[in-house]
Amino acid sequence: MGFGGSIPVVGSLDAALEIRPVPDAVLIGIAPQGGVLPASWRRTLERAIDAGLDIWSGLHTPLADDPALSERARATGVRLFDLRKPPRDLVVGTGRARETRGMRVLTVGIDCNVGKMTTALEVRRELERRGVAAAFAATGQTGILIAGRGIAVDAVVSDFISGAAERLTLEAAGDAEIVLVEGQGSLMHPGYAGVTLGLLHGTMPEAMILCGMPSRPRVFGGRHDWVVLPPPDVAASRYEEALSWICPEVAGRVVAVSLATYELDEAAARRAVDEAREVTGLPVTDPVRFDAAPLADALEERLAERRAAG
Repeated sequence: MGFGGSIPVVGSLDAALEIRPVPDAVLIGIAPQGGVLPASWRRTLERAIDAGLDIWSGLHTPLADDPALSERARATGVRLFDLRKPPRDLVVGTGRARETRGMRVLTVGIDCNVGKMTTALEVRRELERRGVAAAFAATGQTGILIAGRGIAVDAVVSDFISGAAERLTLEAAGDAEIVLVEGQGSLMHPGYAGVTLGLLHGTMPEAMILCGMPSRPRVFGGRHDWVVLPPPDVAASRYEEALSWICPEVAGRVVAVSLATYELDEAAARRAVDEAREVTGLPVTDPVRFDAAPLADALEERLAERRAAG
């Protein structure tokens, strides 16, 4: 696949246990709708626990609350980590995200599963290469594994999503010049719009990067395929309007567009980038396939405007 160096790829847990050095953990990295543990995986997890492997789970189903698995883990000294388990002390959002010294940036989506986390990470890498102090706030299980900390906001009680986003933004900010908050879901998705709006209002972004997948005309997941996705210019205006409901003074706006073009060939991908640039008038790129520089350029320009405005 071009990633991972010499990391071996195997077809089963038993094959993985034959590797030396022996693995010390299993990550449940699948993301089924609803986040429920598949019954067919239970035997594999039991086998992993018996072999002394810790379990890192990104599911909504808390493994620590499963009597059979937790008892088995205690008996073998194995640890169960539920990445989506939110903190107990979350509060309703208060608008404190506006206190960050650095510029707040949120990746938002025309749909879910369109590369919002990847975009944030690629842009952070490009900004750091340029000497810009950039921070990343993880809001999903994979982002938490990469960053080493965060809150899976889709597991937070709805009243506290904005508060969770606010806390993440403030904690990540530190001395960063730009704080990149990982987006979740989409305002246009019937299943996941709630968490998206909570993130938007909790983060109060001063800039947004709109993420989309040009090869997908309808919302992701199959169950909601009556919803036709809007073009990027329409989607951008919807996010800007939703933010303006509570903080018009922030003047947060979509400053660039990131496209996931991996389902398209090279020529079609470049056409999709050109078309999105034409309808939005914004910098557009696929930061993995092409280059994250146009996105970083847009953020640096917005940062310069912010500084000039005091």
